[in-house]
Amino acid sequence: MGSMKKTLAISYLMMALCGVSMASTVYQVGDSAGWTSMGGVDYQDWAADKNFHAGDALVFSYNMQFHNVKQVTSQDFEACNATSPTATYTSGSDAINLERLGHVYFICGFPGHCQAGQKIDISVSPITSGPSPAHWPSSSRSGASSDLYFNKLYWTLSVLALCLSLLAY
Repeated sequence: MGSMKKTLAISYLMMALCGVSMASTVYQVGDSAGWTSMGGVDYQDWAADKNFHAGDALVFSYNMQFHNVKQVTSQDFEACNATSPTATYTSGSDAINLERLGHVYFICGFPGHCQAGQKIDISVSPITSGPSPAHWPSSSRSGASSDLYFNKLYWTLSVLALCLSLLAY
């Protein structure tokens, strides 16, 4: 019976390690400059050389007295319209998980900031080291989101099972 527990514990450990190897990437928007309308950061240039995937996170760091982050539609992004965002962040250090494939748009809602270039269009693509792109839904955004949810749930349950099995010794 002890051998069975050890085998089970090793199996869960292997599953947990596989989950860690597919860990998400965290991006500091604007690198050391952060999210600002000053300093000449070109956020589109910043994003251009990065490959964003579902499960990655963006961290927006800024002075909350002078900036915020508003997630908007493509039309509102182009028009720098912050009046009806899909989400608003105001903590000064916002971690936003990229959960869907396709474009995600962010602007600063303070007057004139978006027009001055404080806006970013993030293109989220499927993870190439995981399932082949044929397994990712091409038109269903909720499918990619639910895949991400179940991957995180599986990893969390694997780690929990490992911890519980180790406590049983």
